[in-house]
Amino acid sequence: MSNGGREGVGEGGRGAGWGRQVQGRGGMRCGGEVDTALGCLLRREWDQPPSEMRPPGSVPIKDYAIETPLEILPNSEGRYEVQIKFDMDTPVAAINFVLKEEETGAWFQHKGRDFRIPLSGSSDGGVPFGATEDIGVWPGDLGQLKKHEGSNAQPQETIPGGKGLSGKHISGFYQEFQIIKSEYTHNFVTVTVKRDNETHKRRVEFDTDIPGEVIIHWGVCRDNNMTWEIPPEPHPPTTRIFRQKALQTLLQAKADGRGNYLSFLLDAEYSGLFFVLKLDEYTWLRNLDNGSDFFISLTRMEQRGSTQDPGKVEPQKVDKPSQPDGIISDIRNLVVGLSSRRGQRAKNKVLQEDILQEIERLAAEAYSIFRSPTIDSVEASVDLDDQSIVKPACSGTGSGFEILCQGFNWESHKSGKWYVELGKKAKELSSLGFTIVWSPPPTDSVSPEGYMPRDLYNLNSRYGTMDELKELVKIFHEADIKVLGDAVLNHRCAQFQNNNGVWNIFGGRMNWDDRAVVADDPHFQGRGNKSSGDNFHAAPNIDHSQEFVRNDLKEWLCWMRKEVGYDGWRLDFVRGFWGGYVKDYLEASEPYFAVGEYWDSLSYTYGEMDYNQDAHRQRIVDWINATNGTAGAFDVTTKGILHAALERSEYWRLSDEKGKPPGVLGWWPSRAVTFIENHDTGSTQGHWRFPYGMELQGYAYILTHPGTPAVFYDHIFSHLQPEIAKFINIRQRQKIHCRSKIKILKAERSLYAAEIDEKLIMKIGSEHFEPSGPQNWIVAAEGQEYKIWEVSS
Repeated sequence: MSNGGREGVGEGGRGAGWGRQVQGRGGMRCGGEVDTALGCLLRREWDQPPSEMRPPGSVPIKDYAIETPLEILPNSEGRYEVQIKFDMDTPVAAINFVLKEEETGAWFQHKGRDFRIPLSGSSDGGVPFGATEDIGVWPGDLGQLKKHEGSNAQPQETIPGGKGLSGKHISGFYQEFQIIKSEYTHNFVTVTVKRDNETHKRRVEFDTDIPGEVIIHWGVCRDNNMTWEIPPEPHPPTTRIFRQKALQTLLQAKADGRGNYLSFLLDAEYSGLFFVLKLDEYTWLRNLDNGSDFFISLTRMEQRGSTQDPGKVEPQKVDKPSQPDGIISDIRNLVVGLSSRRGQRAKNKVLQEDILQEIERLAAEAYSIFRSPTIDSVEASVDLDDQSIVKPACSGTGSGFEILCQGFNWESHKSGKWYVELGKKAKELSSLGFTIVWSPPPTDSVSPEGYMPRDLYNLNSRYGTMDELKELVKIFHEADIKVLGDAVLNHRCAQFQNNNGVWNIFGGRMNWDDRAVVADDPHFQGRGNKSSGDNFHAAPNIDHSQEFVRNDLKEWLCWMRKEVGYDGWRLDFVRGFWGGYVKDYLEASEPYFAVGEYWDSLSYTYGEMDYNQDAHRQRIVDWINATNGTAGAFDVTTKGILHAALERSEYWRLSDEKGKPPGVLGWWPSRAVTFIENHDTGSTQGHWRFPYGMELQGYAYILTHPGTPAVFYDHIFSHLQPEIAKFINIRQRQKIHCRSKIKILKAERSLYAAEIDEKLIMKIGSEHFEPSGPQNWIVAAEGQEYKIWEVSS
């Protein structure tokens, strides 16, 4: 079996995860190690091939596949091959396989499914005979599939007559696949639009840090009809018409060599500007938010603030959040990340449909009407002026100004009246500035803490009764605080045993049988499909690929929203199931805010934490991508890096190689929920306790930075409360939000300092630091190894 496609294959090791299909076996399975990463389901079951079929170097993967390294062919310009030998009378019906690039961790599949080579003449559910198809690649664990055209390989031999292939062995088979690879880089382009007082036109200015030759393909539209149009001459220098669809302009190199820029005038009649960037014949840069073209609204310029201050926006009231053009038009300065797609057969086609319609820049959130599943990590930054106009445009991600309080610890269940006790603190929490409280798991549970749920419709728990829970939510709503329910969707404890004595039969309103349990959980004998995530071995892991399971869970979440009054969800152990299912649940229940717990280990080498934690935060971002950005995630990466920075006086860790925050908040701040402690890491469990005595340094960091900060209950009601309250007050006074702009000033051994939104500077660490510059900075908070300044008004 050889890798027939050359495109996108470079030097370095390759591997293939593959397995066999035995005739007559059914079920729905996904083989190889990519079943969790991709969440796909096939109509045939994987099994490990017999030993005589396994090439040298093959390694078993779990119990249903093997991994085999491909060998580079001599004088082949980067072609790789593996040979699999088998007897013509083999009972193996087909070979299923996927490819993995070891250097990048990219997985290659065929149209979102595994490759399948039939050995017994049946191509059902697999790759068709005689056709040449393109495939897509997932960067890391998840990315964009890309379909291309124009292949011309022919089969060497097919079954005579072409009438049905069942039960016949293949004497010859040839198929070629082109591998199109997407890679992601992080750069910025700043687009500034302002009125030109001399010409009464609009001046558009592009500024980017991308080095080398950069070409912009651009066009305009009228009346927000989202249709590309070429404006009449005069055009900027070095501009030519590209295929009668767009203008192509070469950006000018900056004098200092650090990127490129462009400035030109547009008539005031145009309502929007489209653009993409081109680096070379094969490399196009598009918007990370949706993988499509950039769109900048040009309307209502006359209603904005001073044209001499492009960094400041005078916001306009928007009646309906479903009108994206009205919100976008209030943006003056858009700083966005770019996605680089590198492919040997990339098309020079300008997309005219499915343009991202960002409808909440003023709410500091990236929302869209049509959102692609290829959202990556770097986001736009905007300046907000008036918090009072913030309106969430769609569910799941709030307004951008949330400050979250975890309203319990590991021992809170012991009183049996926690809902009553917490309700008494609602006014105090509101006065401290909290806008959301995360309440404990509400359901009947085998464990008193609530994380081993059983009957999901029974809301009488160790924390209190259902009536007390509803009263708690009402009390917090009266205090202008929204309430998150802790939803445990990954696993569920059964009420009954099967014939083998295994607990996998459920009762209550959701009376599922063992089809609701994943098949690869070794403890619970499930008859469902293999898990789309990591197994939680203490309870039956739920198979979310089953439609009846998803329908029941969506109905339950909607019932909780209506019956209890929850405003959103904290989602437990989301590593256990594909984020695409979370998307379905959130679209059905329409929460105001949702956050997932994706917690796994950071990267270490010989016991020392690595400086580069991109792989760790990428896994979290991949999960958020899978939800289509409908939920945020706890920024475990930032917590871990804060641990090392403070404990070891290694504050240089708090800046990544690009000078950005090294956690999720450095890549996708509006989806990063930052924290330093919770009921698992602290409290009486203490699984990963924050460095003792340094908690205020941690809170000085997360409460001044982008992202949505979360404060632990034990810290709020302790000697730390006065300073935490001061930090929250500063954040709200300066209107810091989840997508505030950050400039790291110092990241050294004993000092970290940063400026946020040009109106707040903070520092942590033992080394002395004072802000400089023309602004008059005054001290707003100060303590042991932390200090915060505000601009004097």
